[in-house]
Amino acid sequence: MTSIFRAHMGAAFDRLHPQIQRRFSVGLASGEGCIGRGTMERIWHGPAYVKPFLRLGGVRNILVPHEGRNVPFVIENLPYLDSFGRETVTFVRTFQLPGGAHRFDATMVHSPERDCVLDYLGTHQHLASDLHMSAEPDGSLLIRSGEHRFREGPLDVRVPDLIGGEAEVRESFDEATGRFRIRVRVVNRRFGPLFGYEGTFTAQYVDARDRWASGLCGDLRPVREEVRA
Repeated sequence: MTSIFRAHMGAAFDRLHPQIQRRFSVGLASGEGCIGRGTMERIWHGPAYVKPFLRLGGVRNILVPHEGRNVPFVIENLPYLDSFGRETVTFVRTFQLPGGAHRFDATMVHSPERDCVLDYLGTHQHLASDLHMSAEPDGSLLIRSGEHRFREGPLDVRVPDLIGGEAEVRESFDEATGRFRIRVRVVNRRFGPLFGYEGTFTAQYVDARDRWASGLCGDLRPVREEVRA
């Protein structure tokens, strides 16, 4: 068994910087999780008309409805087996904004059928996005989103490009500072930039099984799990 990210990327995984490889080797096979702590230098939004949609998403811990600079940040990547028997990794990001903490929740599984990593967003996994990962020449990781789908009860629809956003995530490791650097940018094909953040963090590797058993993971798992890919 290998991590869901190596399973998706295949040989390209070995072209990543060694520190990026270790961060994305978290999984049930290694038993390891990763806790990142740092600062987002900037969290930004697009035009004013996108703000109501960001606030709506914030109700279910999707995206970040507030802007800020030099925002303390934690990301928790912990593997577990979901209720459908799939290896899953949490991507729970907590931003300590001036008005209080805000979470951006996601859980990821590998989908050989769709040839991607499935990114389920929010506390109830209402949104699912296809993620395609590649190694850049400098060893950084590039993640681009593909199709987005919305599920609620019997409803199962593809999110039209007109209202959806294309996400691009770049994660690298800075040898000089010993820190990871991340840049996230979400753009709509018609309306332009919608949302993003960038900053740096350090990583601590933990025994994921002990953290789940001890209850230290708290409420990182979603309230509702979605089996539809």
